[in-house]
Amino acid sequence: MLNIRSRRSRALIALLGLYTAGTALPAHAQQPPQPVHRAVSEYLEQQTSGLPGKVVLKVEQFDPQNQLPPCAALEPFLPPGTRAWGRINVGVRCNSPVTWTAYLPAQVSVIGEYLVTTRPIRSGQIVAPADLERRSGDLSSEAANTLTDMTQAVGHSMRYTVAAGSPLRADMLRLPQAIRQGQTVKVLGSGASFTVANEGRALNAAAAGEAVRVRLGNGQVISGTARTDGTVELNF
Repeated sequence: MLNIRSRRSRALIALLGLYTAGTALPAHAQQPPQPVHRAVSEYLEQQTSGLPGKVVLKVEQFDPQNQLPPCAALEPFLPPGTRAWGRINVGVRCNSPVTWTAYLPAQVSVIGEYLVTTRPIRSGQIVAPADLERRSGDLSSEAANTLTDMTQAVGHSMRYTVAAGSPLRADMLRLPQAIRQGQTVKVLGSGASFTVANEGRALNAAAAGEAVRVRLGNGQVISGTARTDGTVELNF
């Protein structure tokens, strides 16, 4: 009887698709890391295509031990207020067949030239070409308003004394105002697949390269960077 029951039990188990002890269970289905890494890398290449200098991207590997279901439609994105610059986290959204969101760390380095002082420059001193030299490095590790062209600095006076070897920033100079407080300005911004254009009133005066806050027609206040032509570039 034991043998009969055993045979019947084995047959029933086979019909139900169950697994007996000692039979390997199927591996848990999870998101392969390679497609996620590839999607983020391609997305960052698009986002950085217009940046000056040589762009170097380093995207960390997606966790191979993740517990996420496989995705057929991956959508990379940058969180609000983040731009493809420096150390960032890139979001990856799954839209099909299930929905989930994960984040992948990445480093966006932009190798280019920027201005450095060759000697101390006193407050009020007019900057001359001999006071500056070009240095190559990672622009993403410097301040956002670090100057990169001699014409941006030569002929302008210093706001305060700067030591030799200092990267030269726009806020160190007494630059002519590109935007006046209360002025109506155009607000511009763009990404890989979109363009933003609006109009508002500047809440502060700013020289080219300096931060400016703008109140839009709907009352929303946004921040951007003043351009030499008097427009404001949005900071994404």
